[in-house]
Amino acid sequence: MAALIQETPSGLYCEAGDFYIDPWRRVPRAVITHAHADHARPGSAKYLATREGRRILRTRLGPSADIETIPYGETMSLNGVTLSFHPAGHVLGSAQVRVESGGEVWVVSGDYKIEPDRTCASFERVRCHTFITESTFGLPVYRWLPQQEIFDDINRWWIQCRDEGIVAVLLAYSLGKAQRLIAGVDASIGPIYCHTAVEQLNQDYRDSGIDLPPTWLPSQAPARKGWGGVLVVAPPAVTGSAWLNKFGEVSLAMASGWMMTRGTRRWQSVDRGFPLSDHADWPGLLKAIEETEAEQILVTHGHTGPMVRWLRENGKQARAIVTKFAADGSSEPMQEESVEDSGNAGQAAIS
Repeated sequence: MAALIQETPSGLYCEAGDFYIDPWRRVPRAVITHAHADHARPGSAKYLATREGRRILRTRLGPSADIETIPYGETMSLNGVTLSFHPAGHVLGSAQVRVESGGEVWVVSGDYKIEPDRTCASFERVRCHTFITESTFGLPVYRWLPQQEIFDDINRWWIQCRDEGIVAVLLAYSLGKAQRLIAGVDASIGPIYCHTAVEQLNQDYRDSGIDLPPTWLPSQAPARKGWGGVLVVAPPAVTGSAWLNKFGEVSLAMASGWMMTRGTRRWQSVDRGFPLSDHADWPGLLKAIEETEAEQILVTHGHTGPMVRWLRENGKQARAIVTKFAADGSSEPMQEESVEDSGNAGQAAIS
């Protein structure tokens, strides 16, 4: 008997329900875990996603996309297969997809983190027979500090920049990470300005009920002799661009789980690196997997080999599955967004 969810050239496919989950090719029906570009690709005939993430998915896929949404926890029948979305804790509207047929339950996690944050619904444990997990940071070296410690560190850096009369420029992926940072820093330190790619999604978050402090585009700034003391939140690709030059002297920092390693900070040529990720770290991945009580673990996206080996050595039935994006964790890329891209699907993720 065929598996409930199968690997195909277009992505994960449920034949019984006739739908794909996060396909990377155009398909008749795409079930989407979240709006990041490696999970939500344009061109499919129909999309199904969470109601909580509908605004940002619309921004990403464009006005012509046929998008249907349901809230977290509500079930839908697709050709007799029961489907529901459950919070993944990754970004606004991110979901795990629970699929059930004939008493068999699979969960596709998408991307997830287990530490709560104020900009999205917290990760929910979902029991299943088979769990498909990401492993972006699936190495024991990746162990996150409590996020408030990171925010406190960012605030100290911003205050130092303000006292020295220079601009604090914080690089972060425009969807999810940027909004989490804006919500978490101390906005009383100074004004916050954002690149267009970030500010457009800030509005989607606010329209979705997420409380963010005031932010502005640089073009909305009052007349001023200098920018010293402000915080600028922008995608990583602004580094070395004419857009960044307008601010004069800057201190450049990046917020990403990859900042855990000193070599990555040097490669990115930033002054400061803040290891804040919207993905689970090694202990978080293991905790999430254990709590599903799944009999079979399928591992994708990232460091699949080490994760599969650890699971097998600890008595789990596990194997890696191949996806188009970041299939080999041994060379996990750090891709940057285009400065000109205002947040559409062409952008690639900084985790």
